[in-house]
Amino acid sequence: MAVAGDVARPGWSWLFFFVRPPERLGPDQWRLLGLLGATLLVNQYDMAILGLALPQIQRGLGVADAEVGSFLAWVRLGVAPALLLAFLADQQGRRRLLLWTLLGFTLSTALTAFARSPAEFVALQFLARAFITAEEMVAIVMVAEELDARARGFGLGVLAALGALGHGLAAIAFAFVDVLPFGWRALYGVGIVPLLGIAWIRRALRETRRFEAERVARGDARGAASPAHPLRELARAYPRRLLALGFAAAPFAFVVFTALAFVSKTLQEVHGYEPRHVTFLFLGAGLVAPVGMVLAGSLADRIGRRRVMIWASLLNALAIAAFYRASGPSLVVAWACMMFTFVGLDVLFGALGSELFPTSHRSTATALRSLVATLASVLGLWTHDRLFPLAGSHAAAILWMLPLAALPPLVIGLVLPETAARELEEIAPVEAPPPRAPLA
Repeated sequence: MAVAGDVARPGWSWLFFFVRPPERLGPDQWRLLGLLGATLLVNQYDMAILGLALPQIQRGLGVADAEVGSFLAWVRLGVAPALLLAFLADQQGRRRLLLWTLLGFTLSTALTAFARSPAEFVALQFLARAFITAEEMVAIVMVAEELDARARGFGLGVLAALGALGHGLAAIAFAFVDVLPFGWRALYGVGIVPLLGIAWIRRALRETRRFEAERVARGDARGAASPAHPLRELARAYPRRLLALGFAAAPFAFVVFTALAFVSKTLQEVHGYEPRHVTFLFLGAGLVAPVGMVLAGSLADRIGRRRVMIWASLLNALAIAAFYRASGPSLVVAWACMMFTFVGLDVLFGALGSELFPTSHRSTATALRSLVATLASVLGLWTHDRLFPLAGSHAAAILWMLPLAALPPLVIGLVLPETAARELEEIAPVEAPPPRAPLA
């Protein structure tokens, strides 16, 4: 699938002028990145609103301070039904699922604006999170399947960077939360806008070539299989890879997502930031995050996934410790470093989740990785709520959890195989290896 000749880059791609893809991308590949990036931008807007407006939502719905971690945890559990949707992507196709999840997410987000109680808010955001998670997993799989081996990391970085622009839009909107009619509810009300783009995406997006080839090879066997069939086959064929990826992703999510959940709250309630100040900081981080995503993906294509992830994990842990102990200008530096390393790691965990497994099970494997990470983040929030009365502050509770961040670099360096610059069929053969086969 190498692209011959010099292909003109679309206008939007010059947002990432600071890095060139290791391999030239064709017009269809650039179009795929643009379409999927636009959907992720909308997703990330919704995700960012909850973190930014948490104090306002908390007051508006009457959520007690000691219960806010559990409040967020229930929302994040929306990843569980996303696993079932991912099974359908391996059976029915990536494109079809992407369109249905976009529709479901849009309706759930728009209805969140009318939530009358914490239970209604959690239920609607639970559904929104399920559709968002499934949509992002399918987008990662589509990019991994359509881009060349030497440009997969770059493409996934670009995809994530376009999604990160949603955080910037959310930060701009949040600056007006105190003057908008209906406050934080207005921020969710605009969620109806993506409905306008569904028809356009349906016409422009095609199924991946790898999935089409795999469907032809298997004939009608896929449609007759039970929903749990891909999961059983995956666990039988690649148990060590699944376990290793889980042991790397879980501690990372346990610590980092808990730390990120309390950033806006810490800035406003501990350091006296007003919403507009939080907006300026998030906009600054919004400039750093896309750079970190694209550079992480491109660098991982050149020197390897594992090397980049090990160093980024260590730097991320140090940045979290610095942020929750800092004040003044050092607070901003620590926040930027925390976001820069987090977004890079998020991209590369997504890359590994899609690269380590065959086409027939790739969406299912990506969903499992997301499920493990989300359950770990829920456990992190639950642990935070239990530590909070003992630690005396949100910052102290998070710092008590931080030693677990040492586990991911150990697992990545010692167990997981390198996937950079290798074709997907070489990393995970179409015919699954025996259950006891060693890692490649």
